[in-house]
Amino acid sequence: MLKDNLLKDIEGVEVELNKDLSKFSTMRLKAYGDLITVGSVEALSSVLKKLKESKIEFIVLGMGANQLLKRESSLPYLMIKFPFDKNSLNEKKEIYTLPASVRLSVLTSHASKFALKGWEVFTGVPATLGGAIFMNAGTGLGEIGELVTKVWLMNSNGESRFVEINKDSFSYRKNNFVEAGEVIYQVEMKHFGEDSEVTEVIRKYLGRRNATQPMKEKTCGCVFKNSNFDGLPCPAGKFVDIIGLKGLQVGGIRISDIHGNFMENCDDATYDDVVALINIVQREMKLQFGVDFELEVKAK
Repeated sequence: MLKDNLLKDIEGVEVELNKDLSKFSTMRLKAYGDLITVGSVEALSSVLKKLKESKIEFIVLGMGANQLLKRESSLPYLMIKFPFDKNSLNEKKEIYTLPASVRLSVLTSHASKFALKGWEVFTGVPATLGGAIFMNAGTGLGEIGELVTKVWLMNSNGESRFVEINKDSFSYRKNNFVEAGEVIYQVEMKHFGEDSEVTEVIRKYLGRRNATQPMKEKTCGCVFKNSNFDGLPCPAGKFVDIIGLKGLQVGGIRISDIHGNFMENCDDATYDDVVALINIVQREMKLQFGVDFELEVKAK
């Protein structure tokens, strides 16, 4: 846990001890913890060095859309909140250099306005850019890793480096370049030109997501990675549906009736409720299909 004066002399840093974090995750789990909000690259460097000197580990918190927050975390949460001028998106560019804290919804709106080909792949994904790149977020339209050209990271010593992205930089729902203790703070992205159909693709995909996923409920997005059965790809939600687990509830969390790969916070759910329901699904999938369901959501 943090001491209240550990980071007090660092400009551009806000520390809130034992903060109610329920609003900092899309699943709205009951959670409390120490929150460090960093507002500049210089501040981030100082914070990471100070945390290392004090032997304090941390958890990076974006939108909390792909992350389960514990009721009481022994580790502080680090949130990057670099300033971003939305006016910089008033015109189309060939290459964009963006802070990791910008939300994908902002970029989707820009893509729709200027018909940027390729940017439709992250339509409807509730994430910051940094979080999306860390897990190579995507949809049925593709993955964000296809668009990234360069990523800036900072290690626990407060030292920066950048990575030139290549064909081996990403795998399904993961990156292959962020090292332990590193934080993504800036990203360079491309697009594939203009395509007049992109705006309509985004509109229709958002409509389809709203119709087939519980978008109005408190969820963390997809809980499990898609898997394979008998050598063929099969969506995780379909597996859950086949064995009749939709609607199953543990404590305040239940499997969505709309989509089997979503869990909804329906009654003040906690981290322990979610983990218990995850374990049931994983156990049943192993027993009935011999499939090991790997988590997409981060549950540490």
